[in-house]
Amino acid sequence: MSTLGGISVVFDLDGTLVDSEPNYYEAGRRTLAEYGVADFTWADHEEYVGISTQETVADWKRRYGLRAPVGELLAAKNRRYLELARTSTRAYPEMRKFVELLAGEGVPLAVASGSSPQAIEAILSCTGLDAYLRTVVSADEVAHGKPAPDVFLEAARRLGASPADCVVVEDAAPGAAAAHAAGMRCIAVPYVAAQADAPEFATAGLLLRGGQEEFTARVAHDWLARGARSS
Repeated sequence: MSTLGGISVVFDLDGTLVDSEPNYYEAGRRTLAEYGVADFTWADHEEYVGISTQETVADWKRRYGLRAPVGELLAAKNRRYLELARTSTRAYPEMRKFVELLAGEGVPLAVASGSSPQAIEAILSCTGLDAYLRTVVSADEVAHGKPAPDVFLEAARRLGASPADCVVVEDAAPGAAAAHAAGMRCIAVPYVAAQADAPEFATAGLLLRGGQEEFTARVAHDWLARGARSS
């Protein structure tokens, strides 16, 4: 029997459940190089952490003056990313433990991500997390990506849960803002340590400033259990 009452948990994917940002950077670097942009750096990539792939490539088009249509850029980046994701994506060990712990208690779980449906499916499959996370929402399926609340609200709808009963696990400021806008509590595990002081993270119920190095399944579960007992 779960100690967490009627709580549902919605996970961001990239940088939260899995260490996929290096693959996204490499896919972006290779794509931009093909279109004549040779100096895309990791610092440049960090500006897009937590933003949907579609919105990222739309910003590339504006920033770098690219002539290619957004759809072409999106397809090119997704193709390269999928090639990398299928062979070299690692789930964070404590996040895997957290998912398994929640699933074992029967807590309803979902993934809400800015990645494409194909990328989400590939990552969940290759990491084995698809055994626990069967409710999945891509930003491609809703009107607006994070920081808009659309993906989280759609995840709650598919779980049959009230937003007030949902807890989001997020690594990026736009995701924390989206969780707050959706009326959901948030466990924030910043991927970019320097962004831990971002005002969006101040709305999180539990902020682990040290990111994945500080996160443990037990700490997160105990925080959820305290919230369940006090509600």
